[in-house]
Amino acid sequence: MSTTSLENKSRWPVWLCWLAMVLDGFDLVVLGTVIPTLIKTQDLGFDAVGATFAATISLVGVGLGALFIAPLSDRFGRRNLLVACVTWFSIFTIAVVFAPNVAVFSVFRLLAGLGLGACLPAALAYMNDYAPAGSAGKSTTRTMTGYHAGAVATAFLALMVIPDWRVMFVIGGVAGFVLVPFLWFKLPETLPAVITLPAVSKPDGQEAAREAAPAVEERASFRDLGRKPYPLVAAGVAVASFMGLLLVYGLNTWLPQLMSSAGYTLSAGLSLLLVLNVGAVVGLVAAGILADKHGTKKIVLLWFALSAVFLAALSVKIQNELLLNAAVFVTGVFVFSSQVLVYAWVSQLFPARLRGTALGFAAGVGRLGAILGPAVTGTLVAAGVAYPWGFYVFAAAAVLAVAALVLVPQAVTAAAGKRTAVGPS
Repeated sequence: MSTTSLENKSRWPVWLCWLAMVLDGFDLVVLGTVIPTLIKTQDLGFDAVGATFAATISLVGVGLGALFIAPLSDRFGRRNLLVACVTWFSIFTIAVVFAPNVAVFSVFRLLAGLGLGACLPAALAYMNDYAPAGSAGKSTTRTMTGYHAGAVATAFLALMVIPDWRVMFVIGGVAGFVLVPFLWFKLPETLPAVITLPAVSKPDGQEAAREAAPAVEERASFRDLGRKPYPLVAAGVAVASFMGLLLVYGLNTWLPQLMSSAGYTLSAGLSLLLVLNVGAVVGLVAAGILADKHGTKKIVLLWFALSAVFLAALSVKIQNELLLNAAVFVTGVFVFSSQVLVYAWVSQLFPARLRGTALGFAAGVGRLGAILGPAVTGTLVAAGVAYPWGFYVFAAAAVLAVAALVLVPQAVTAAAGKRTAVGPS
C-alpha cells in the first residue's frame, strides 16, 4: 500500500480517536470551571464538602470505567465500545443539567465517568491496532494531544458561559452525541471478527461439530495479566501509571497554590498552569517521535527521570520571570508525556487480544493516583508545607515510576503458543 493511500485510510480513525480524547479533556476541566460558581451561589445545595465529594466520585467513575468496561473492547470490538461509551457519557452529562441536588449531581457524574473511563483505553488500543508498524509511540502521543486540547478549549468556553454552569454540560453532552454517528459510520473495526472453523472428520467417520472461535486466541480477561510472563509487566506499568497520573492531576490542581506558597503572585501561578500545559503538548509530539526512533522504554525512563529533576528544581525560587516560565514549560514537556508513554509502551508489550484489557488496567490503577495526587498535595497545603515539599513529593513519585519501569522487560513476545519475555535493557 502506498504512503498516500495509507494516509487517506488513516485520516478518519486518527481524527475520531483524537476527538474522543477531546471529550476526556473536557471532563477533566469542566467540574473545576463550575465548582466556584456552584459554591458561591449554593446552587443545588453545593458547599466545599459537596464539591469535594462530586469531584472525587467523578474520578472514581472514570477509574471504574477504565478497569471494568474498557477490557470489553477486546471481546466486542473497539468501535462498538467507543460508540456505546460516548453515547453513555453524553446521556449522563446532559442529565447533570436536571440534577435537583448535590447527591443526584454526583451520581450522574459517576455514571458519566463510567462511560468516559473506557474511552481512553479503547481509543488508544484502536490507534495501536490501526497504526503502521513502528509508529505506536507517535500514534499514542498524537491521539493524547486531544486530551489537552479539550482541557484548554473547555477553560476558554467557561470564560464565555459561566456563571450559567448548566450550559457547560449541555455543550459537552451534545458534542458527544454529534461524535457518535461519525464513530459508527466512519470508524472501521480493527479486531478480526469471530470466525467459524471448518468441520473436521473424526477417526470413526463422525464429523466434528463446527465451533466458533475468535481469530485472536481465547477471550481476554484480567486473569491473563496474572499469567506468565505478564505479572511483572502489569505490576510495573501499573505503578508507573499510578505515579504518572498522580503528577498530572496533582500539578493541574495545585500548581497555582504551590507557586503562591512560594511567594509568586496568584496571576503568575495561573499563567504558569497554562505554560505547563502548553509544554505538555510539545512534549507529547516530541516523545512520540523519539520513542518510535529509539525505543519506548529508553524514552519513558528518560522522561520520568528528567521529570524528577525539573520538579525538584522548581523547589528553588526563581526570581527571573522568563527563566521561571522556561523551567515550568520544560517540566510540562516531560511530566505529562511520561504518563502517555506508559500507555504507548503497554500497547507494544501486550498482544492485540489483550491490548484493551492491559490499557484499561493501567488507566484504571492510574486513576487512583489521580485521586491521591490532589489529596496528598492538599494535605501539604493545609499543613502549610506545600512549598517546597509538594515539589519533593512529585519528584519522588517520578523516581518511583523509573524504579518500577526499569524492572519491566524490553518486550514481550509470543511464538508457537509460548510467550516469552525479553529481559530489561
